[in-house]
Amino acid sequence: MIEIERKFLVTSSEFKSVANKRMHIRQAYLSSNPARSVRIRIQDEKGFITIKGKSNKSGLSRFEWEKEIPAKEAETLLDLCEAFPIEKNRFLVKFGEHVYEVDEFYAENQGLIIAEIELASEDENFLKPEWLGREVTGDKRYYNAHLSKFPFTEW
Repeated sequence: MIEIERKFLVTSSEFKSVANKRMHIRQAYLSSNPARSVRIRIQDEKGFITIKGKSNKSGLSRFEWEKEIPAKEAETLLDLCEAFPIEKNRFLVKFGEHVYEVDEFYAENQGLIIAEIELASEDENFLKPEWLGREVTGDKRYYNAHLSKFPFTEW
C-alpha cells in the first residue's frame, strides 16, 4: 500500500505514437489536505475513491489506498468535492521494464503534461525516454490536489 513514484515534465508529444492505451480521467478531491487526501475519480466508465497519505521527505513514497466504486456514486461524490475537477487524458507507455503514465491535462491545467513511473524501491534504476524532461518529484505544485486549487494556467 506504499506508492513509490517519480514525476517528470514531458517535452514533446512523441509519447502518443508509442502509447499502449489511452483513457479519459475526471477527478476531484473531497479533501486535499496533504497529510491525507481523498480523491474521487471517474476513469472512462469506472469510478474510484482513493486515499493518499503524506509524502515522505524525498517526495517519492506515500501511503495509497484505492477502491473501485460504482460510476454513478462517483458522479454524485464529484459534486461534493472541493474546487474544480481535473480533466486529463492518461496514456500508458511501456518503456524498458516499466510503464509510464503520461497525463495530458485540459481545462484549467491546459498545456501541462506530466509522466509518472511507479517503482519497486526508491533507488530502482529505470530507462528514461527522450521525451522525458525535468524531474518534478516532490514539487507539490505538480500534485493533482494542488493543481485542483492552483491551476497551471494561473502560474
